[in-house]
Amino acid sequence: MIPSAFEYERATSVDDALAKLAATGGAGKLIAGGHSLVPLMKLRLNEPTTIIDIARIPDLAGVREGDGVIEIGAGTVHHDVATSSVLHDQCPVVSDTAATIGDPQVRNRGTLGGSLAHADPAADYPAMLLAVDAQIQLQGPGGTRAVAAQDFFQDLFTVDLRADEIITAVRFAPVRAAAYAKLYQRASRF
Repeated sequence: MIPSAFEYERATSVDDALAKLAATGGAGKLIAGGHSLVPLMKLRLNEPTTIIDIARIPDLAGVREGDGVIEIGAGTVHHDVATSSVLHDQCPVVSDTAATIGDPQVRNRGTLGGSLAHADPAADYPAMLLAVDAQIQLQGPGGTRAVAAQDFFQDLFTVDLRADEIITAVRFAPVRAAAYAKLYQRASRF
C-alpha cells in the first residue's frame, strides 16, 4: 500500500527537531532510519502529516564514555553500536546484542532511538537495556528527563515518550559480565 501524503522536513539540531515537531500540533513524526515507521505508514496504521528527519543531527550519533557512564546517542545506527570499541571493551553485551539485529541493511540504517520508540516486543534492545539498568534520556519543550528502562517500556508498542519529546540517548554503567542469547524463529528471521 502507498502511505498517505505527508510533508518532509530535515532538522539540523535537537532544538530544531523539537520546534518542527511542535509546529505540527501533534501530527508529525520523527524519522531517522525508518525501519519501524515506514512499514506502519505503508499500511496506513500511522499517518503523520509531517515527517521530520533527524538522521543527520550530530549530537544524536555516537558512543561516548566518561565518569563511569556509557552513552549511546539515539541516532546511532545498529552497526555502529555493534562495532563500537568502547562497548566491546566496557559493555560487550550491548555490542553483541546489536550484532544480532536484522540483516546488514537494517543494521546500517536502523537506529537505537527508533527501535526504542517503536517498542516492538520482538526487538533486541529492550531486554538488554533492562538487564544493564539503562536510563533513556528524553528532551522536550519542558527540558530533559531520564527514565529508567523498566519504566520506559510500558506495554507492547507503548513507551513513556510524550508526543512532543525526542529520545536523545541511552546511558548505563559498564557491565562486563553479561551475555545476550537470541531465540530465532525461522518463519520470521530476516
